[in-house]
Amino acid sequence: MIASIKTYFEQQAFGVCEWWAQKLNVKTEEVRLSFIYLSFITAGVHLVAYLVMAFVLKHKERIKQPFRRRRTVWDL
Repeated sequence: MIASIKTYFEQQAFGVCEWWAQKLNVKTEEVRLSFIYLSFITAGVHLVAYLVMAFVLKHKERIKQPFRRRRTVWDL
């Protein structure tokens, strides 16, 4: 039962913790636990940061697109 709930939340998560874990070369569980511990310390302020990171990760191709190098002027 708990394994199925954990799998569901891992599939539905935005991937922020996994992305940070890959960048920092640590386990994903450690990053998730740090977010949980921060929730007790900061009273939910980190939740806003998490949602902003999730938005950026979801739309990073659209964010990077205006800054990519174009071959010609006509490549819009």
